[in-house]
Amino acid sequence: MTWLFILFALLLVVSPVMWLKPSPRQRRISALRNAALKTGLLIKLEKPPLHGIQTAMPAYRWRYPQERPGPDFVLVRDDHASAALKPFVHGWRWRREPLRPLPEALETRLEGLLERLPQDALVVESHRHALALWWWESQDFPRFSTYLEDFQALRDGLAGRPDDGAVTVPFGRQRGS
Repeated sequence: MTWLFILFALLLVVSPVMWLKPSPRQRRISALRNAALKTGLLIKLEKPPLHGIQTAMPAYRWRYPQERPGPDFVLVRDDHASAALKPFVHGWRWRREPLRPLPEALETRLEGLLERLPQDALVVESHRHALALWWWESQDFPRFSTYLEDFQALRDGLAGRPDDGAVTVPFGRQRGS
């Protein structure tokens, strides 16, 4: 009978420790975020630019260089967009289009990237400071890393194309040359 009390006391001590142990999903997301942070991404949990979602959602951001701001646009997956929004590519609609049309090469790269993104990727957004992917982190880092090169190339191509009309000059070039 004494052993039963000792076993019960041990279970009372160990059970709260087991609740503190991270779940497999929490471990996967932690590894994903840590690896993504090492590539230079900024990750924040914020309210997404979607109607009807009030909870915080992860946003993975590729920053534009401060001297070369990006355009403003928001693309939303069809499932979370109004049918009144202008379609862009299969499954995605413009919530806000950039004021200046994207060059054909950038538009093609963006289309290809959007078609490859996982179903839980709901928004691709650009503003002066960063290009952002809003998603529910359904993949591990090795799979997510297959998008990194495309996002970085897209960010580099969009840098210096702000919607405010300001023209930026790349380093090493003078106006009129």
